Amino acid sequence: MSVPDYMQCAEDHQTLLVVVQPVGIVSEENFFRIYRRISSVSQVSVRDSQRVLYIRYRHHYPPENNEWGDFQTHRKAVGLITITDCFSAKDWPQTFEKFHVQKEIYGSTLYDSRLFVFGLQGEVAEQPRTDVAFYPSYEACESVEKRIEDFIESLFIVLESKRLDRATDKSGDKIPLLCVPFEKKDFVGLDTDSRHYKKRCQGRMRKHVGDLCLQAGMLQDALVHYHMAVELLRSVNDFLWLGAALEGLCSASVISHYPGGTGGKTGARRLLGSSLPAEAANRHRPGALTTNGINPDTSTEIGRAKNCLSPEDIIDRYKEAISYYSKYKNAGVIELEACVKAVRVLAIQKRSMEASEFLQNAVYINLRQLSEEEKIQRYSILSELYELIGFHRKSAFFKRVAAMQCVAPSISEPGWRACYKLLLETLPGYSLSLDPNDFNRGTHRGWAAVQMRLLHELVYASRRMGNPALSVRHLSFLLQTMLDFLSDQEKKDVTQSLENYTSKCPGTMEPITLPDGLTLPPVPFTKLPIVRRVKLLNLPASLRPQKMKSALGQNVSAKSPFIYSPIIAHNRGEERNKKIDFQWVQGDVCEVQLMVYNPMPFELRVENMGLLTSGVEFESLPAALSLPAESGLYPVTLVGVPQTTGTITVNGYHATVFGVVSDCLLDHLPGIKTSGSTVEVIPALPRLQISTSLPRSAHSLQPSSGDEISTNVSMQLFNGETQQLVVTLENIGLEPLETLEVTSKLLPTKEKLYGDFLSWKLEETLAQFPLQPGQAATFTVTIKASLDFSCQEGLLQDLSDDGISVSGFPLSSPFRQVVRPRAEGKPANPTEGGRAGDPGHGHGKTLEAILNFKYSGGPGHVEGYYRNLALGLHVQVEPSVFFTRVSTLPATSTRQCHLLLDVFNSTEQELTVSARSNEELVLRAGECQRRAGGRTAVRLRGSGLPGGRPCASGGAADQPEPVQRGTLRAHRGPVPGPPERRPQLRPAQHRLLRGLQHLPPGRGAALGPVRLPRGTPLPLHGRLLPPHPLPGGQQEQGAAAILVLPAQRARARPGGPGLSRPCPPAPCSRQGLPCDSRVLLLIFLLLFLLPPLPQPTAAPVLRRSPQQAAPPLPHPDVQGPPL
Repeated sequence: MSVPDYMQCAEDHQTLLVVVQPVGIVSEENFFRIYRRISSVSQVSVRDSQRVLYIRYRHHYPPENNEWGDFQTHRKAVGLITITDCFSAKDWPQTFEKFHVQKEIYGSTLYDSRLFVFGLQGEVAEQPRTDVAFYPSYEACESVEKRIEDFIESLFIVLESKRLDRATDKSGDKIPLLCVPFEKKDFVGLDTDSRHYKKRCQGRMRKHVGDLCLQAGMLQDALVHYHMAVELLRSVNDFLWLGAALEGLCSASVISHYPGGTGGKTGARRLLGSSLPAEAANRHRPGALTTNGINPDTSTEIGRAKNCLSPEDIIDRYKEAISYYSKYKNAGVIELEACVKAVRVLAIQKRSMEASEFLQNAVYINLRQLSEEEKIQRYSILSELYELIGFHRKSAFFKRVAAMQCVAPSISEPGWRACYKLLLETLPGYSLSLDPNDFNRGTHRGWAAVQMRLLHELVYASRRMGNPALSVRHLSFLLQTMLDFLSDQEKKDVTQSLENYTSKCPGTMEPITLPDGLTLPPVPFTKLPIVRRVKLLNLPASLRPQKMKSALGQNVSAKSPFIYSPIIAHNRGEERNKKIDFQWVQGDVCEVQLMVYNPMPFELRVENMGLLTSGVEFESLPAALSLPAESGLYPVTLVGVPQTTGTITVNGYHATVFGVVSDCLLDHLPGIKTSGSTVEVIPALPRLQISTSLPRSAHSLQPSSGDEISTNVSMQLFNGETQQLVVTLENIGLEPLETLEVTSKLLPTKEKLYGDFLSWKLEETLAQFPLQPGQAATFTVTIKASLDFSCQEGLLQDLSDDGISVSGFPLSSPFRQVVRPRAEGKPANPTEGGRAGDPGHGHGKTLEAILNFKYSGGPGHVEGYYRNLALGLHVQVEPSVFFTRVSTLPATSTRQCHLLLDVFNSTEQELTVSARSNEELVLRAGECQRRAGGRTAVRLRGSGLPGGRPCASGGAADQPEPVQRGTLRAHRGPVPGPPERRPQLRPAQHRLLRGLQHLPPGRGAALGPVRLPRGTPLPLHGRLLPPHPLPGGQQEQGAAAILVLPAQRARARPGGPGLSRPCPPAPCSRQGLPCDSRVLLLIFLLLFLLPPLPQPTAAPVLRRSPQQAAPPLPHPDVQGPPL
């Protein structure tokens, strides 16, 4: 026997072998249709008996194996069923002759045979025959199963007669010697009358009768005969047949212990409860087996102590039998099949280690030169047996060997499909799965090197099959799951191969279904690139929608009467984490930020990267990026536009890498951090864009309230100047702009602002609403910078130290000390207060305000949403004029006095101060003069330009411009006044002034021009004195003349406004005239010699003419005063 039956199991010893074969030309489909119906009749209850016959069907059985039928009767083909097609009566004789030829092949062992003829009708078909059955077609054959049962009963009759014939003890007759094929030549010439020979014949016959009893369903008789055969054969050292007797004894014991069978699903026997003995049915009830499958109840065991082997003895007898078989070279097939049977028994007993020893022995059994098909079958069965005992990796190893055998170089036509199928079956043994999600659930399992080798073999096999889609899928799986175990060179090789495959067949996300029904799931590249964080971004501050507050408040729903609901407050944590507290707007571009990482040692190109969403119709705008090698975390922003309203969920992203399209879901990304993936989309709103007549500024406002400014503009004004800002509103969205509200907010400042800083009128602008998409409207904002004009001590001190001529008492004089004490502290750093000699830049003030535009329209307006746009305004207020000192003159009445103001020009230009009477006082840059109190207007002059260039107003440089109240005309840069207008002091005047400076402190004095030391300037206190006009004909002469009346002198008290008490007159020490007379004399002389002063003026009001440009901002390198 040369062809082993790897499907053998212990219970096959009690079966009758029936061969089913086609005769003539029969289609494979029709043959197997009838074969399945025939093989369904696998056991038949014997009529008028409790015995059951078990049938084993084979559609292919080597005739040489039939020669071992005497050695083991279950190897003998006792029945033959042939199937043929015959459509005409003239073909019938030839068909019947073929049937007889087929019978002759197994004729020596056949008990009975049948011929099933399909398609023949007529007289021949109507003739009754016991060995032939006629059917008109393969569909009209209802009686097939019935005829098979009758056929089996006929086999039983023959079997029973043979059993009775062999079991009858005929001592007078000579017992024949049963032999295996290779023994016949060994017994030629032996003494047949010897006692040794007779015992051999008796032992072999007893074993043969035991086989017949086992096939006939007489289990107890079979056990008795097997025990007798073992004793007889052991005494004569007939090892081959002794092994067969021991194997038969083991088979009978296995049938007794395991009536359900040991062959698994394929070899399991169907149990007929009515045909089994009641005793056996009770012993093998469900739940009655121990861990090794044996009934623990020993009271009902049949002959357990004497005949039936225990589970442990069964394995020992199998080992003994196999050891006897191994003594014979020609019994290799018997030995191999015995190992297989023992392994199946051990698998039932869950003794895996002992089973592996039997299998290891089976591997090394040397058979004759096997064909490639037989080798494949052998390795496949070994793989199944290792799988049966739980050795999954060993099973995968032998199955892979079988797969490689399918494409061996010696095969002319390699079976790549069979190889691919076997390789797929090895995946579970190596802890591999075709689903990439299984590799995201935890640590890696299995040997990565072996797994990569197997995946490479799958790629190669699928390519040789001519299926490039399978190659792309397996190579993508290799790159995705084994990326951490690939070297840098292997990564380059794999990606290059993948790009070559995808150039012919791009990778998709569609599942691939194989012919055998296996489905290969898609493989998304979640590691190319690796995503660490996903964050949904809010809209820019100017586009964020805001909900109009209802009467109940912003956070309280009008639909619910309850203030607090525990069901809402204690929602699941998962929902709380995924929900985002901002909204997106329909039709506006939305952004999602991903932090990605390139793990490859080369540049990674990602194409067509976009968002995967659900819940709302969403237009994803694809992006392409190129990540450098091992880039680290790299931010990537994906954008899209929601087309409808509702709740949108960002499920993941899609990308194309190496020609493979990947849909990566957030749930399948390992170690990802996200703050939420669900956001609400509200109806569409218009989009407003604002532009102004001023250029944008780099200076950004930082409001304490946290408001975000979308646009910032800056400008520079002189104190008291007014300028208009033109704001253009353009609807750049797709919805009409229906409502607009403009509000302003002045940022906190230490400066005191007089009047409205910002003012506007929206009536004309709102009349153009609704503003359709693409349309624009304008409105004007009036900016007025009106701060305090009083001079501070520090500024006056700085000006005096810089050598600027100021009319008034010197800071060191007793009068200055009485009027205002000097501030003690000075900044250590000169740049803190401004540059030396540059008083205009060092004392500027800053005003900041925010213009808020609240607008809405379209469907979003109906739902109660609006948008807010903020314009930041930064105004640098430069000082124009200062009132450095206040003094008084006596009036005609003792209840009145005249207020005199010292006006200081802090700009770098010539400045003209005009009063009600249109009299002008020209102040050069850094000059201070005195005027009587009254309404005063200030403008900057353009006279005295170098080279005689026309000023801004177009007049000549040496001609004074007409006074325009309420305007400010400026020329940048210091402009010296004309020489003819400078007051010229005569020598006598200088002597008089010097004499006045040496007067005692108790008397009044008129002082000349002096340079005041640096110090704190005298502030101008509000409501110091009411304005009084000068009496007619009285004027103060000289730019530096100060009148101090001894009888009534006004001074500013340090704590507030008021008049000081009069100083008592002191007698003169030299002449007879009192000091007051001398003072009056000197004053009249000065008034007579010096030119007259202009008329009294009031507080200056500065306005800029539309033609004049604003003064330039200070250079950024110059540090301004602290705000």
